[in-house]
Amino acid sequence: MESTEDTQQHARRPGHERGRKDAESSPHAVSARDVDEAAQRLSHVARLTAVDEIDRLTEAAGVRVLVKREDQQVVRSFKLRGAYNRMAQLSESERQAGVVCASAGNHAQGVAMACAQLGIHGTIFLPSSTPRQKRRRIATIGGPWITMQFVDGTFDETQAVALAAAERSWKTYIHPYDDPAVIAGQGSVAKEIAEQLGDSLATVVVPVGGGGLIAGMAAWLSENRPDVRVIGVESEGAASTSAALAAGEPVKLPQVDMFVDGTAVGLAGSCTYDLVRDLVDEVVVVPEGAVCTEMLDLYHLDGIIAEPAGALSTTAISLAAAGLLQGLPLDGVTVGIISGGNNDLTRYNEVQERSQVYRNLRHYFLVSFPQRPGALREFLDDVLGPEDDILYFEYTKKNNRETGPALVGIDTASESSLTDLRERMASSDLRIDELDSDSELLRFLV
Repeated sequence: MESTEDTQQHARRPGHERGRKDAESSPHAVSARDVDEAAQRLSHVARLTAVDEIDRLTEAAGVRVLVKREDQQVVRSFKLRGAYNRMAQLSESERQAGVVCASAGNHAQGVAMACAQLGIHGTIFLPSSTPRQKRRRIATIGGPWITMQFVDGTFDETQAVALAAAERSWKTYIHPYDDPAVIAGQGSVAKEIAEQLGDSLATVVVPVGGGGLIAGMAAWLSENRPDVRVIGVESEGAASTSAALAAGEPVKLPQVDMFVDGTAVGLAGSCTYDLVRDLVDEVVVVPEGAVCTEMLDLYHLDGIIAEPAGALSTTAISLAAAGLLQGLPLDGVTVGIISGGNNDLTRYNEVQERSQVYRNLRHYFLVSFPQRPGALREFLDDVLGPEDDILYFEYTKKNNRETGPALVGIDTASESSLTDLRERMASSDLRIDELDSDSELLRFLV
């Protein structure tokens, strides 16, 4: 499991404790009025999503913990808000020309629904690796108003193709986060929460990718509820906003872990960066393994299907409640944003895998078995404990060798069970090598 030190990453804005104190002397591209106007445009399109209490987190934190259920939107994420607000302000000639976007997930669905609602044709560029399930959902939402184009390559390559296509055709490019109108639309989430909870609200905890959602929420709260603390949460493998705050400007990450795909952004937006720098109290970073554990808890204990990005806020709250995360004080009513629920059920095997490894309950070993009858039985009887469970076993017999290698994955009931297992392995006559969870061999085989 990652150490406590690993989970305590957080980025403070340089120069002041609470940036929104400087808001009046530091005007931004998005104001509370912009958010109010966006909310009015969205009143007949976006659902007023629920704010539900999560009892297990309330008990753990010692304060009321609630979640804003943006997974309940028609497109199962908040992205409709920004896309619609941007497109509703297009001129008649811009509407006739159409729009372009690049996305493999929530933004594509938001644009598709806005196209259908506003009668604007949209061309959506997607990486060719986009699963069929997502393709079908985008097509269903957009209907005849959208056309999908597929690009061989990464999202960054897909976006480059989309931007070039927009420029050639004079179509409007709908950015997923770094656009004032998009930011204002996303910020309507904060206005709703404040109206739903009133003066009791103390802290909002917001997933951060490119920064559109937290920037818009902070812009509205800074003017209307400056007493409310705004905390951002990034995943460890895609902490572009934390890197930007540390560098004093947006910087491109050398690599991005795509697991938390809804926030897997390698470069923070320039417009969003200014707002986050000045108006957000803290940005914390959580490990992907902890996100997986929280996704499973949300599903099994709370009945909420969250995508990885959608679980970021409650992951941070859970870690803070356990004393494993600094930078997120729990001293009043706290609301985490469940930003999306577009999770593919086929991913749950990987979610379970990452969670077990993070919790230090799943380990892999290379075992050299003597090629004689009964060798496996001896391993089962003498090495495995009563609560140890084999979840993976791959063995290849080598006729011309005295031993045959097997890759064995084992789940233990607790860390003490793992200690006992290792002791039994050490005293065994078998050659057993434990594989590091980051081993390239393990990544290839499992």
